Amino acid sequence: MSDHPLNRRDALAGLSASALALANLTPADAQAAPSGAFRHGVASGDPDATSVVLWTRVTTTAPVEVEWELAHDAAFARPVQGGRLTVGPERDFTVKVLASGLTPGARYHYRFRALGETSPAGRTLTLPTGRLDRLGLALVSCSNFTFGFFNAYAAIARDAAVDLVLHTGDYIYEYAADGWGGETARRLGRVHEPSNEILSLSDYRIRHAQYKSDAGSRAMLAAKPLLCCWDDHESANNPWTDGAENHQPATEGDWAARRDAALQAYYEWMPIRDPAPGRTRAQFWRTYVFGDLATLNTLETRHTARALQVDYADWRDKVSSRQDAEALERETIGAPGRRLIGPEQEADLEAAWRASVAAGQPWRLIGNPMPIARTRVPDVAALGLVPDLSNPAAAVLAWKGRWNLPFYPDTWDGYDWARERFYAAARDAGATDLVFLTGDSHSFWANRLADAEGRPAGVEIGTAGVTSPGDFVESGFDKALARRLDQAFTDHNPEVLWTDNLHQGYARLELTRTQGLVTFLSTPDLERPGNRAEVLNRWRVARGPSGLTMSEI
Repeated sequence: MSDHPLNRRDALAGLSASALALANLTPADAQAAPSGAFRHGVASGDPDATSVVLWTRVTTTAPVEVEWELAHDAAFARPVQGGRLTVGPERDFTVKVLASGLTPGARYHYRFRALGETSPAGRTLTLPTGRLDRLGLALVSCSNFTFGFFNAYAAIARDAAVDLVLHTGDYIYEYAADGWGGETARRLGRVHEPSNEILSLSDYRIRHAQYKSDAGSRAMLAAKPLLCCWDDHESANNPWTDGAENHQPATEGDWAARRDAALQAYYEWMPIRDPAPGRTRAQFWRTYVFGDLATLNTLETRHTARALQVDYADWRDKVSSRQDAEALERETIGAPGRRLIGPEQEADLEAAWRASVAAGQPWRLIGNPMPIARTRVPDVAALGLVPDLSNPAAAVLAWKGRWNLPFYPDTWDGYDWARERFYAAARDAGATDLVFLTGDSHSFWANRLADAEGRPAGVEIGTAGVTSPGDFVESGFDKALARRLDQAFTDHNPEVLWTDNLHQGYARLELTRTQGLVTFLSTPDLERPGNRAEVLNRWRVARGPSGLTMSEI
């Protein structure tokens, strides 16, 4: 995070030779299976002002001693710290070092040695204190290995405007080889491992290992520190505190055991700090302070407090009038006490917001696993957009639109009481100007937010999937219809300024003291490895008389 935007030459000059080689992989190189002791690359993340997590994994079958180095320079001629540790099967031979006592706002290089080999070198940083004039974040989500190469990651590795990467969830997917994306995976040679739906600790470890074998992933993680929160597929589709939609106890065993296995593998394979004393693995939320410029809070919305989400399939035969739909929203979807986050997380959020406001920071960011804007389905049948209701997806969309129901009942739209509670807490803390950085929906979004009484609550920047396809295309609609549906949703919903479900890629947010620049970037071809990203749209976030505004550039 320099005071001035980095240019491409500066960024590439700062990369180590090995990280630069990853960022410049040819298609043949990127498809080749990694080999050697460090075949899953290196990563860093979860930084604060004086420490950062360094990560790698050694491919071996017996406990091994690993040496790590941290230096000021890419040649490692100016060492800062180093050490040795032994890793074994109890953590799946993953290496996690918390390098501490570092200088705030500094950049570092790191690497590992084991079994006579030296790992690729990575580049990382600590968070600044004091004045900061610029911050660049890449926002990514929904990286499904089966749907193509992680080219957004490869593009981010080379993106000179990005200081850190925020991944808001669905970092892996749990499905079997013949599940969602299986047909595409067989064509591309990216079939899920293991072939079964992942259930055990060993299963989750193997799946994480496969995802980190992707060359784009290895390039990004070597080049940029990672900030992250999880959504649902890191464990199973649509989990809540006592189960998950994609978990059947009769055939798949105890949900708590599966969830514990998923969380253990996540902590092993991701560059994140282990739980603080008194906290559990499930309590995975963070506060990051970027000098006097911004505070970022990441959310945990799946395993600590979430009430069972509404399944519209249970209501298709019960809603036959607008009055029925209103009752569903009032008495079930919006029922008091339906939580997404718990009291401990609420307390941490409020403390961070108050500290940020008191410090005069211009920006308060939320790492948000799923959309929070009010997004109702327009009457697509009456509009003539889905004339063929023999398509099950079209029939479901038409049913939602007929009764003006929320698009996704598993997002904040399905927890209206929790959303209003969140907005009220932010308002009480003086933080009515939140910037939500959102994943999950496989679509790009530019949204303006308000509470139930119309009071401004901030803005939302949503990213499409790294590879996961948009819902409309995935539902079998052609691209022309998908575009018309995007426009219909924009016209129908006051909070939606712009949306696009046709592209995959990432969003970049560049903050200065007076404005934010949002760039939506698409990666046009996922069926072959590459690092090309094309600008799809740009928006400006600014402060107006009634709060934050978003305007297309």
